[in-house]
Amino acid sequence: MSTLRMTSDLRRQLILGAAKRCFARHGFAGTTTKSVAAAASISEGLLFKHFPTKSALYAEILAEECAADPALQSLLELEPSTETLVILIREMVRHFDEVHTLPDQEEAQRMRLMLASHLDDGEFARLIYEKVGGLIGPIFEASVKRAIEAGDATHIGREPMNLFWFAHHSLMMVTLTRLPAVPCLSYGNKGADFERQLCEFILRGIGLNEAAITHYLDRDLARVSGQPAIAESA
Repeated sequence: MSTLRMTSDLRRQLILGAAKRCFARHGFAGTTTKSVAAAASISEGLLFKHFPTKSALYAEILAEECAADPALQSLLELEPSTETLVILIREMVRHFDEVHTLPDQEEAQRMRLMLASHLDDGEFARLIYEKVGGLIGPIFEASVKRAIEAGDATHIGREPMNLFWFAHHSLMMVTLTRLPAVPCLSYGNKGADFERQLCEFILRGIGLNEAAITHYLDRDLARVSGQPAIAESA
């Protein structure tokens, strides 16, 4: 039984390795399950036993990349708290801003795939949401709970995870409007001012009060920039 499990796990990793090479060379649209199976030296039928669709295969690769990302792992290892909640949101804002500033990079292409999936059968988007929610959901929900217990936030709705998705979708839409070479919409302010306004908007939306936003967001932005926080330098 152990040998069979090891064989299955090894084959799965071989398929993922072959798929990574194919996707890197030909992109999502140019890669087929048949070409991945050939690269892995297995039949397409055997590939389907591990990954039922191309979208499922691609989503698993993205999940593995996220899980191996040191920056994300550092976030996931933080203790749930109001400060952690602020850091999570600020990191989300910064991540989506990088997608906008590097429109030809892989992450921007993935966002385009997400948009196309929403307009098609939704399979790829559902898989990505499942992976993202599984990774970040627990620390987000726990941090919202701690923020409420600390008096830093008010309780909004029955489903705290909805707050995460509202934040995620807001950021995704903001990014999509800025993704073309000629942005669909100019938001006026740029750089740090834009980042802060976006963070404040989302943090208010998930229930944080003004005192908590000012205290923890100032401290986090100062930490990232290497400058002393206003309260600390006063």
